[in-house]
Amino acid sequence: MSSLVKEDLEKKLFTPLSQNLYEFIEIEFSVQDRYYLCVSVTKNEEVKIIMVKHYRIGLDEKYEVTKKWSLNDLQMIDGKEADTDNPFFDLHFKKVYRLEAYSCASKYSFARTVNKLNHAYLKKDLQIVNFDSTYINDDSIWSSNNKDCLVLMRICFYAFNLVCLSLCPLPL
Repeated sequence: MSSLVKEDLEKKLFTPLSQNLYEFIEIEFSVQDRYYLCVSVTKNEEVKIIMVKHYRIGLDEKYEVTKKWSLNDLQMIDGKEADTDNPFFDLHFKKVYRLEAYSCASKYSFARTVNKLNHAYLKKDLQIVNFDSTYINDDSIWSSNNKDCLVLMRICFYAFNLVCLSLCPLPL
């Protein structure tokens, strides 16, 4: 489902704006409408964070940009509490925007993407606080482009190795 939404967002909103959509997450912003927080890169290699409202008119899906920021203006992402599973986070620009992601995993996915694009394009000192850094930083052994699937695969691989080693007889 999310790949269909991403494809639709790219086709109807980001391609006409000459931007590449890197990541989007659903956020809880309004009871009636659906909102997405998107991270994109322009042709001029400027990273944008865009809040998009999604609504329907008849059978047609519509998207409207409600807020737009530059990554250069982002001072901090505050994940609220690193040791609890919660979807709340704050984006600190000149004003603080308190947001609720659809899930804790999507909050981390958004922070990973912003961090990655910051390192690729801006290389500025962006503060990402109250997140478990193991799942944010690219230099971690747990990070990947495949997101959380590789984490599970590595854990299973290590567990399998431990079982195999424990079953091997020791030479005398």
